[in-house]
Amino acid sequence: MNRWLHVLTDRVATKKGTGWTLIIWLAAVAILGAVAPSAKEYEVSSIETLPDEAQSMVAAKKADQYASTSDGVPAIFVFHSDDRPIAKDELQRLVGHIEQTHRDALEQVVPVASLPPQAMAGFVSEDGKTIVVPAVYRATMESKDIQTVNDEIRKWVKKESDVAIYITGPAGIAADTLALFSRADMVLMLSTVGLILVLLIVIYRSPLLALIPLVAAGLVYGVVMQLLGVLGKAGLVISKQTVSIMSILLFAAITDYSLFIFSRYREELKRHENKWQAMKWAMRETGLPVFFSGGTVLEAMLVLFFAKIGDYRNFAPTFALAMAVIMIASVTLLPALFTLFGRKAFWPNIPRAGESDEKGTSGFWQKIGRFVVEKPLLTVALIGLLLVVMAGHTTALRYEYDLIKSFPDDMPSRQGYELLEQHFAKGELAPTTVLFEGKAKVTPQQLEQLQNQLEKQPLVSEVRPTGTADEGRVATFTLTFRESPYDVKTIDAMEQIIDRKETIVKQSGLDGRLYFAGETAAKVDERALNKRDMIVIVSLETLLILLLLIGLTRSVKRSMYMMATILVSFAAALGVGIWLADWLFGIGAVSDRVPIYAFVFLVALGIDYNIMLISRFQEEWRTHSLHEAVKQAVAHTGGVISSAGLILAATFAVLMTQPVQLLFVFGFLVAIGILLDTFLIRGMLLPGLIVWLEKEREAPAEADGETV
Repeated sequence: MNRWLHVLTDRVATKKGTGWTLIIWLAAVAILGAVAPSAKEYEVSSIETLPDEAQSMVAAKKADQYASTSDGVPAIFVFHSDDRPIAKDELQRLVGHIEQTHRDALEQVVPVASLPPQAMAGFVSEDGKTIVVPAVYRATMESKDIQTVNDEIRKWVKKESDVAIYITGPAGIAADTLALFSRADMVLMLSTVGLILVLLIVIYRSPLLALIPLVAAGLVYGVVMQLLGVLGKAGLVISKQTVSIMSILLFAAITDYSLFIFSRYREELKRHENKWQAMKWAMRETGLPVFFSGGTVLEAMLVLFFAKIGDYRNFAPTFALAMAVIMIASVTLLPALFTLFGRKAFWPNIPRAGESDEKGTSGFWQKIGRFVVEKPLLTVALIGLLLVVMAGHTTALRYEYDLIKSFPDDMPSRQGYELLEQHFAKGELAPTTVLFEGKAKVTPQQLEQLQNQLEKQPLVSEVRPTGTADEGRVATFTLTFRESPYDVKTIDAMEQIIDRKETIVKQSGLDGRLYFAGETAAKVDERALNKRDMIVIVSLETLLILLLLIGLTRSVKRSMYMMATILVSFAAALGVGIWLADWLFGIGAVSDRVPIYAFVFLVALGIDYNIMLISRFQEEWRTHSLHEAVKQAVAHTGGVISSAGLILAATFAVLMTQPVQLLFVFGFLVAIGILLDTFLIRGMLLPGLIVWLEKEREAPAEADGETV
């Protein structure tokens, strides 16, 4: 790999090569922009989480098979008054106008106000101030269309009455989510670009050094979004949440690799008068580490194809494509841009040929390197103990399964949902559909016996028969729990019932199978599959990155302790991050997606800094003793890696501006983990392990006389 990469970067680092590289990239952006659709055209606010073979999905299909259900999007209109009970005629007027005005959008609206008093009572709260009206939007309605209709309904009701309306359910949540991300996307992009620009100028005090990475990131972003648009047109489901995180990763990675390249380029400009020769030798030393760093992230994203949960699988093609383009840019576009500007890129601190290289090292990191070399065991023991203590806080990790609780408090669909929680039985928020499929016609006595058996199950509040089908061979029930359908206790109870379904059938004197569909049954599947995906993703990513490290370092031992430091760092970041999220922001429970998201990004990105340090160490080990090589590696990489780490951490922290708690916590955890990797792992723990575990000898050389 080293040889062909050298051929590529050597050609880029020529006058003609730089010109052609920039022409090709600009042409790619222009052509794709003209002929390919943008990924924005195919973005969706939500994706299917569970695979078709999940038991709750099978149950849902069974329910659809035996009952004529609508293909539309369910909605719940929640009418609420703070001051008085809502009159029946007023409700009828409001609902009637909504139904008549939006008949093209609404497939069905339950005529609550026209129901007999006994039937209507189930839709009205005890105080009469909150009334629920179920509805269904037509299947042809997209989220943006539903959003428009919902806005019109809310505005009209506000104008015509002092009764407020909150639209929740799948239709309300999808529309509100779309609106949230539409506003948040612009905030995210502007915050990311602005933050990177400010930090680069503050750290390096050079306008061009700040602009070049952003120009590169802008070109790469243009190519990636158009290529994603092509995949979207071909059928790829593109999640807004995925694109938001991908944008952060893209700008962060391009900035990181830019810092690594121009830091070494500055060193070489002090050794070579010719800027082309300086870039040639800079890429000879940094090209492979930077390319491998991108490869670790790409590999981590490809591992997500092995996941079962749709959220994780949706990451894989989007992030893999982005990282493939970033890797190409890191060895073509970035060196070409820096070479184009040459020494001017560093203005006003222009490096001169023959200038001492001592300015390329960090005095602070020189002292750290000296301390670590003199006291490696003390360093490893202290840092290791600190990380273990931090990791110990993972025992406080608690999960929240109610997705809507992760949205802002003032989101209309969440407000409507919480009104339902306050004024109606918690279990009624999302009842479970129970379907029995027998081999023969079920008698009324058997149905009653099955109902009794279901009512005896943990936390079950009520079981209501809802009908039979297929000449009496199939029976359905609605089951409600005493607690919220998203509560951990309820999910545990549902899991126990599913595990005992064969026993329940047997004790009812029946011959057939039970199926459970609904939100709580789906959460049981999600939880089980999430545990499975955690094991698969962690195992595969660890193994594959370890193999990449062995290929880079040509040392199994060195690769293993490099990988071990990153795993310990992840556990520490998760532990201390969960503790701080609770202490600082009052977030006591997080989405069960957070640990896997954090693992994928922290391990893949954190290993980059280890790769840069080890690569520099192996380079210095060619001409220095082990101890001196460690000191030089820490001193030369300290400034650039700490700068890159600060910028990368701050960039991911931008996700904390997003209106979804999942992204907030994820960005917070990744920022903490990157800072740990930057200062404690790369700066102290890994150098200490090198001094402690490596033997004083010459570094191995390849056949062409160069080390990896």
